[in-house]
Amino acid sequence: MYAEERQQEILRRARAAGRVDVVTLADGLDVTTETIRRDLTALERAGVLRRVHGGAIPVERLGFEPALAARDEVMTGEKERIAKAALAELPEDGSVIIDAGTTTGRLVQVLPADRELTVVVNSPPLAIALASRANLHVILLGGRLRGRTLATVDDWALQPLAQLHVDVAFMATNGCSVAKGLTTPDPAEAAIKRAMVRAAQRSVLLADHTKFTNTYLARFAELSEIDVVITDSGVDPALAADLAAAGPEVVRA
Repeated sequence: MYAEERQQEILRRARAAGRVDVVTLADGLDVTTETIRRDLTALERAGVLRRVHGGAIPVERLGFEPALAARDEVMTGEKERIAKAALAELPEDGSVIIDAGTTTGRLVQVLPADRELTVVVNSPPLAIALASRANLHVILLGGRLRGRTLATVDDWALQPLAQLHVDVAFMATNGCSVAKGLTTPDPAEAAIKRAMVRAAQRSVLLADHTKFTNTYLARFAELSEIDVVITDSGVDPALAADLAAAGPEVVRA
């Protein structure tokens, strides 16, 4: 097992159990305790775990929201596969919303050069990445810029969304469950995401399998409001079936 694979497994176990300890991880993964401590240090630097005596706790359990750069460093292969699968949901022409997020950011990178699309975003970095594409008309929503996620929020973003109707909204989320729907830590971002879903004829959620173990403060959509969930092959098949039973088509990339 490569270090990145081992660290992703450690993160998965921490989120599933609420915490992990060094000795149990070393035994279960057949490595030394020193290797596990180095892995926990790397995951803490990435902003997804917080070291405690003898082990670590996922940051969401402590009420922290990982910064964008930290989230962009985990599940990279899964996010790329999800983004490529999402291309099948693009209209031939027309308009789309691309929500701020690391997986949606991968979608921006792989958008085809032969589609004439209007793309609405609430992320300055995504707008900059799209701006040089001659076939795209880019609309950047204004508002207050959240430093942690680099997403625009509040009234100057909400008001334009209330007047828009797009073909597809490609959504990101921090957490998702059958019982609680799609959730995110910040109520202001939840309001923007809610408005994006309402502005779209169809909504597509892009979320790696780790997102289905978490629930956060603010709900912005029920699963029944989402048309397609695109995740990776790491999602549990029984969970995928439960998600599909709640309404959306589930694609495992």
